[in-house]
Amino acid sequence: MTGIDLAGLVARPAQTWGAVRLVPLVREEPIEDLRLDATVLGDEPSIVGLPDKSSYIAYVPHAFVASWTRDGSPAASYGTSLGPAQEHLAIRTWRRMVRREDKNRLRFLPLHLALEGYLALHFGGPVIAWEEYSRRALSRGLSPRAEEAYTGGQIRGLDDALRVFEFHPGQCGLLLYVADTPAAAFVVPHPEDYRALHPTLIRDLYGELIYEYALFHSAPDFGVAIDERAVSSVADLRAQAVRLEREWTGFHDTVMAAGLTSGPVMATTVYRLGPYTLRRFLPAFERQRENHIGETITDEAGRLAYLKTFRLSEAQVRRGHLLTRLAAHDWNLRDTAAALGTDVAALGLRLERAGFGHLLRQDVLDAYRKSVRR
Repeated sequence: MTGIDLAGLVARPAQTWGAVRLVPLVREEPIEDLRLDATVLGDEPSIVGLPDKSSYIAYVPHAFVASWTRDGSPAASYGTSLGPAQEHLAIRTWRRMVRREDKNRLRFLPLHLALEGYLALHFGGPVIAWEEYSRRALSRGLSPRAEEAYTGGQIRGLDDALRVFEFHPGQCGLLLYVADTPAAAFVVPHPEDYRALHPTLIRDLYGELIYEYALFHSAPDFGVAIDERAVSSVADLRAQAVRLEREWTGFHDTVMAAGLTSGPVMATTVYRLGPYTLRRFLPAFERQRENHIGETITDEAGRLAYLKTFRLSEAQVRRGHLLTRLAAHDWNLRDTAAALGTDVAALGLRLERAGFGHLLRQDVLDAYRKSVRR
C-alpha cells in the first residue's frame, strides 16, 4: 500500500494560531451508511487485554463507536458526550482494542489501535537463540515495550487553535500542522460526526517532535495577492478568489501533505464492518523522511471513510528501522550489520542507544564498547 489516498476530500483554506495550522478537509458527498460517535472514558489510565495475553497500558481518554448499515441506508449517530465521566476508577480495564458492541456497532480505541501495532512490532524478539542475546531477550522478547507521547493539552496553542476554529460546510476532516510539520490527520464519514468529534483532538496523543516545534517555532504566513488589473466587477473578484483557493489546494496536496500521501505503508486488516474494513498501518521506517502510523476505515472501492494518524519522532523511527532490519535477517547481528553498512560492534551500540541494550548480554556489550574505543 502506498501512502494514504485522500481522494474525495478537498483541502480548504487553512486557519492558523501561533505555530498551529489547521487545514479543513471537505467532502462533496458525505458518507451516510457509516457514522462515528465517541464514548468518554475519563482521565484514568487504562489496561487493555490483548489476544496474545499481553496488556497495553496507556492514557485512553475516549473510544470511538462505529455504526453502519448493510443495505446502504443512512445510519444514525448515537451522539457524543464530552462531559465529565460519571465514574472515576483508579484503573480502567478494557477487553481488546476492537470489540463488537452490537450487531452493527463496533467499539475501538482510536490511535491506540495504531500505537499498539507499533509497540507490537517484532515483539517476540529473537527467533533464533544467537549467542549474543541475553536470557531476558530470548525468554521475554521486547516485553515490556514503552513509548512516550504528549496529549493535545500539552501542545502549546493547540487548545486555542481548536477553540476558535471555524467549520467549513461539508467538513469531514482536518490536517493538523505544527510549524508546518504534519502532526496528525483526522477524517470521519459525515460532517455531523466531525463537529461532534472535533474537540477530541485536544485529548489525542502527539509525538515529541510536535511538542518541541510548538514551543520553539511559529507557522509562517502564506501571502496571497489578487491581480487588481483583472478585477473590474464582483464576478471578477469571485473568480480571483476561486483561483487562489485552487492554487492553495494544489500546493497543499502536492507539497505540505506529500509525506502523508506518498510514503509507503504496511496495512493490516483488523475488522470488517459490513461493506467497510478497519485497518491499521505502519510506515516503512525510512530514515530522514516523515513516518506516520495510524488506522483507516475504507469501503469496498477503497474510498476513505475514517483516518487517524500519529507522527513518529526520529527516535521512534530509528527503533522501528532497527527492529525491521533485525527481523529481516533473523536477528543475526552480523548479517544485519552488513546490510546496514556497518560492523557488529557499531550495530550493538546503536541498539543500546535506541533503548534495546537489554537484548544483548552485558559481556557482549562491554566487548563492543572496547572494540569501538580501539
